Amino acid sequence: MKRQRIADLGLSRRSFVGGLLGAGYGVVGANAQEIDPSTGLPVYGNTQQGRAPDVGVYQIDPNADNRRNISSFRSRHWSDFFSNIGVGVVLADVSSKALHYWNADETIHRIYPCSIPVSEDLTKRGLTEIVRKAKNPPWTPTPDMRRRNPDLPQRVEGGDPENPLGPYGLYLSWPAYLIHGTHDTRKIGRRSSNGCYGLFNEHITELYGMAEVGTQVAVF
Repeated sequence: MKRQRIADLGLSRRSFVGGLLGAGYGVVGANAQEIDPSTGLPVYGNTQQGRAPDVGVYQIDPNADNRRNISSFRSRHWSDFFSNIGVGVVLADVSSKALHYWNADETIHRIYPCSIPVSEDLTKRGLTEIVRKAKNPPWTPTPDMRRRNPDLPQRVEGGDPENPLGPYGLYLSWPAYLIHGTHDTRKIGRRSSNGCYGLFNEHITELYGMAEVGTQVAVF
């Protein structure tokens, strides 16, 4: 039964790991080090791709141990956090850098690799829900981001290549927190966001079509 359930996910361990490697989970080549003005942390990569802090850079040390515990991706179930499934459940597993989704009747279960916040200070854990959905969401830096970097734009419209939110956004009841896409696939599977959870654009497109407003979310 367990083996069949995993097969039904449409995401084998091999394809999942392959996707992570394709996203840049492996060894990163040498790049000029800079400091991200929005976080104060070292960044690596081509920072000329965009002015928005989440575009064109990834905020990790390429010499760090980036091994992942693949066996942990399926270790939690929605019932560990909620008494009923409601219209659906999303689990954001910070330690595994993976996001789970179940629909209301559990005929669909997806696991997506995701980006996570760059630091514990920016990581909010607990129970929330999806309160709004948006196609081509605009990006407005939060007051904290603007204090760290006054040069940030006031707003970047949806669809702009410098917008770090990608094609779709799922807004949580926590202000300024959402699940969204990204145009920089190197961010997936890494500490690389200012608090949100980023997915490959094809994955957020699929999740956007399935997850309803009112979907329960647990971040742990």
